[in-house]
This record gives sequence, structure tokens and C-alpha cells, in this order.
Amino acid sequence: MKYYLGLDNGGTATKAAVFDEKGREVATAGMDTAMLVPKAGFTERDMDEMWEANCQVIKKALEKAGVTGEEIACITVCGHGKGLYLWGKDGRPVRNGIISTDNRAWSYPVKWKKDGTEDRVFELSCQHILSSQPVSLLAWLKDKEPEALEKTQWIFACKDYVRFRLTGEAFAERTDYSGCNLVNLHTGEYDPELLKLFGLSECMDKLPPLRYSTDICGHVTAEAAEKTGLKAGTPVAGGAFDIDACAVAVGVTDEEHLCMIAGTWSINEYIGKAPVTDGSVLMNSFFCLPGYYLIEECSPTSAGNNEWFMKNLLPELREECKKNGTNIYEQMNQWVEEISPEEFCPVYLPFLMASNVHPNACGSFVGISNYHTRKHLLRSVYEGVTFCHRYHLEKLLSTRKEPPKSIRLAGGAARSSMWTQMFADVMKLPVESVQVNETGAFGCALIGAAACGDYKDVGEAAEKMCRISEPVLPDPARSAIYDEKYRLYCKTIEALDGLWDSVQEYRDRH
Repeated sequence: MKYYLGLDNGGTATKAAVFDEKGREVATAGMDTAMLVPKAGFTERDMDEMWEANCQVIKKALEKAGVTGEEIACITVCGHGKGLYLWGKDGRPVRNGIISTDNRAWSYPVKWKKDGTEDRVFELSCQHILSSQPVSLLAWLKDKEPEALEKTQWIFACKDYVRFRLTGEAFAERTDYSGCNLVNLHTGEYDPELLKLFGLSECMDKLPPLRYSTDICGHVTAEAAEKTGLKAGTPVAGGAFDIDACAVAVGVTDEEHLCMIAGTWSINEYIGKAPVTDGSVLMNSFFCLPGYYLIEECSPTSAGNNEWFMKNLLPELREECKKNGTNIYEQMNQWVEEISPEEFCPVYLPFLMASNVHPNACGSFVGISNYHTRKHLLRSVYEGVTFCHRYHLEKLLSTRKEPPKSIRLAGGAARSSMWTQMFADVMKLPVESVQVNETGAFGCALIGAAACGDYKDVGEAAEKMCRISEPVLPDPARSAIYDEKYRLYCKTIEALDGLWDSVQEYRDRH
């Protein structure tokens, strides 16, 4: 029996999973790394802690699976896109890694939009500019921490840094870097003109060589083998931006289905034979299946809000569940189900980390009364997150001639039958999921199976190894209720639009 190891590095969670050649999830392991918040809008992590976390979850997953390092045919890594991980000329991290939820560089995309830079960039990269992309963060560092760039040998994306620590070889994989405004989407290569437009020409020689998802990008070093239990010399594939890995994992290998990922980010995407170049969608990038582009609408506005609510507003429930050995997420789902969809809950804007409507918008509950309890507020969070996905969905649907047959759902929401039903009702489309727990790591396994030649490509690996659930169908009566609530959500966004710059001005002064 062959086994494939997938690593998934999110904003704060690090996961490893072992899969067999039939796509069965044999064992998983995970742990959190600390999100460091030195200032409002800044989100960072210790890069050494992140590497140690990867070592620990690999070792634990192998032990739980009862599999030795010799039995792993290929290792593949995925991770959050955007953000920034700098490796120094001294063989050490230059500074803390910057996570994709970081908003410190919010003013740079605003400036580039005003002065016309964004229009010229879009012609080359087919992307709008986000504050959390490396180009914005590098421009911020150039102005605020120039010594960091002077010390930098390699500019890494999250998963490319982890792969570098496994192999000692520096490469940049195309699904990630084409989502960073660093790659010309027409040529598939780095473009000096892009870097010049951002004022970052000096960074060109710090970008690692580009590779494809299924390229073998090195082998496990003896040092990494010692720390992980892997076999030295095991091949490591290029891997993918986690949203590509998740799309493959839920069987999105053609244009018929749309993928939603409800994790830290609200990811909404489909694949096509050509990018959407009229500017109506946020992002176009290369997909991990040759010949396809990933068309994407996204923002850091999804189930991370659920985590915040749980950690900050349900401390005693967390302790109770820990003491009783019960699952707090199941308890939260039960709370939400106790409040009927018809009941008015405060309108929740899921903008704790950033937003998809205004660069300075903040998370908000609107319409709280003394009648409302934490259960009402929790339902507000579930609904607000789902409405934000719909906000993105509507932009994507406007670019398609035919609606998708279904939404393939991944992330935290896919593990909740109640939340999955809410997605179906709000989107008014069937919702399906894949029968594994760690979707990103499973996508890695599919890429790894193709990379080591067990399947001709990622599409064939998905066809043979994916098991899709029965569709959850929308309920017309509930859909009508959510339509009305969604209109309130949109009106709330419009009503508060003029507030956010004043909030930011106050922050800047204090």
C-alpha cells in the first residue's frame, strides 16, 4: 500500500494527514501556532515555531497512522496565500512571518488605485491589489523596515517556506505566486515591469525559481528526516495555494462546479479555460490543473469570525466542553439551531480582520436589543459569514454563462450539517462536500499522487480518489427568509460606508 502525506498551513493552524492510494484518510494531526498581533491590523507568526509545528504534526500523523517514513511515496505542502515569509542571507528567518489576514499595508492599494498603477498592473497580472499581498507588504517594509529587505535572500509564500525547510531547496510554485501580483498571467513568468510598477525592482533577484504544482521540488533532507520521522530522500512536490488544493480535493476539475471554502478566508472560486479580464472579479491565477485558471472572489471574512466568537465570548463554554470531553463546535451548532431562521438577529458584518467592501471596515453587530442573547449573536455570526460568501458569489455568477451545478463546500462550515444547509439556503444552490476531514491536506495528497507518477495528472487522481457526499438541497421557504435578511445585510454595509475612514483616522491618531 502506498501512502501520501499532505501538510496544510493555515493562518494559525498546522495540519498533517496521511492518505492511502484509494483516497482514504488514515490519520490526521494538528496544532495551533500563535497569532501575534503587535498592533491593530497586524497579524504575524514566529517562523521557527511554525516549522517546529510542521515537524510535530508530521511525526504525530505518522505515529497515529502506524506508517513509517519509508512508506510515504510523496509529501506535498499547501498553505495560505498572500502574506509574506522572508528568509535571510544568514540562513535564518529575517523577521516574523506575516499572515494573510494582515492589513497594515491597506493604504498602498488605495494609493495605487488612485494613481492608475492598479489599472496597469491588472493588464499584466489580471488581478486587483490586496493589502495582504506580498507586493503591498514589501512596499510597506521598504518604507518602514528597509533593513529587513536588505537582509533577505528569498521571498517565500507560506507553503514554499515550509517546503524549503523540508528540502533546503528554494522554489516558488505558480498557483501561489500568480496570486500575488508577481507573475504575468499571459507569460506565466515573473515580470520586471510588475515589480517596477510597485517600486520593488530590487526584489527581483530575491524571488525563487518558479515551478508547477506537480513538479518534484526537492527531497527531504537528513536534518528534516531526523525532526519528522520521514525518510531522507523522500520526494516533495511543488504543492499549491491552499484554495487550489481544496478545490481539487472536492473534485472541482472542470467548469461545472463552484468551490467555496469557509476558513479564515471567504474563498469563492471556479475554474475556467481563460481568465476574466474585464475587472469584474478580484483575482485570476493559475490553477494546479494545466490549462485552467482559477477565478476567485475572496476576503478574510469567513469562519475565523466563528473562532473569535468562541474564544472571546464563550470562555466558560470552552472550559465546560474541555472538562466534559465534548465538542464545542457541536454545542455552538446546537445553539444556532435553537434560534429559528425567521427570528431577527442583529446584522453581523464579519470584518474582524479586513473586509470586501471598504479597506477600513470593522466587524459589527447592528440592531442589538436587550432581548438578544449570545445564542442570537452566534446565529448572527453564522448568517453574516454566509451572507459575505453570497456577496462574493453574486460577482462570480455574473461572469458565467451557465450557473454551476452545485457548490462544493470545504472548511469549517462543511463539517456542520446545519451550516451546510444554511449555505444551500442562502446561495439557493445544491451544496456538496468531500468525505475527509482535512480537505487541504487531501488536495495535497492528490497532487502528490500525480507528482510521483501514480496518476497522469491531478484530474485523474481526483477522479479515482475523491468521494463526494450526497447534495444538500436548498429549502425554498428558508431561502425566501434569507433573501430578506441578505437585503438587510447589504443595506447595513451601505449605511456604514461613510463611517470607516473616520474610525481609521481616530486609530491613526491614537
